[in-house]
Amino acid sequence: MNKLVSATVLQKYQRKSFNQRSRSIAYLTFGSLFLAAITVIGTLVGEIAITTNFTQKNLLPQMSHLFGTDWLGRDMLSRTLKGMSVSIYIGLFASTISAVIATILGAAAATLGKKVDAVITWFIDLVMGIPHLLLLILISYALGRGTFGVIVAVSISHWPVLTRIIRGEILQLKEANYIKIAEKLGQSKMKIVVRHMLPHVFPQFLVGLVLLFPHAILHEAALTFLGFGLPPEQPGIGIILSESMKYLALGMWWLALFPGMVLLMTVMLFDLIGDSLRKMIDPHSAQD
Repeated sequence: MNKLVSATVLQKYQRKSFNQRSRSIAYLTFGSLFLAAITVIGTLVGEIAITTNFTQKNLLPQMSHLFGTDWLGRDMLSRTLKGMSVSIYIGLFASTISAVIATILGAAAATLGKKVDAVITWFIDLVMGIPHLLLLILISYALGRGTFGVIVAVSISHWPVLTRIIRGEILQLKEANYIKIAEKLGQSKMKIVVRHMLPHVFPQFLVGLVLLFPHAILHEAALTFLGFGLPPEQPGIGIILSESMKYLALGMWWLALFPGMVLLMTVMLFDLIGDSLRKMIDPHSAQD
């Protein structure tokens, strides 16, 4: 009887784990394909996003222009997809740089002694103590704004949280028996970090990288919206939303509504991808 009950409980647990893993894979696949489609289509629209047609300006959303047109007759669907693809490229580049910085600093803080740890920890507290948007504006403005200023500003302001996570993981890992054996065998700290520690924290790096995407995209859009980001001639989401503010009072609601919804959906999809990825590769989350 006890064996039958145990087998039933085990089958229910396995079925629940399989269903959760299947859902995570489905969410990850759907989100990745959808974001890839936005990026590819936005890249291919090219000149369409900036082509003006004064005979079709200020059109409401309709079959020929699903997102309507703006005051210059530009198709808002093409502009939104183009702007979103630009934001995704910038977010990808900036979040990758930020995640690499976090990995290097986290590993250095955990392995190079108390003085280095104290300096990096102090620097983390310093960066996190400054209001985030203010720090982004200061860095972007100091670098002359534009695409380069946005990428650098986002890259060097989003690493502290992931640095703390990686530092904590490596500090725990230092107590593992195989790490201590490697130290007694005379392996250098660099070799131990590269061969034994970094592969162990790669899941944290990957999840952190994906979860940095939505922050990078939102902050790029915010910087551009405030005038400290991309140049006005580039159809970024922040530019589109900033320009649309002038026309909302005239009843042209579609200029801000649809780009804002696409931005929100993209950010939520990145968050869904990161959460699904965490559940798939983190053993503790996989058992929830």
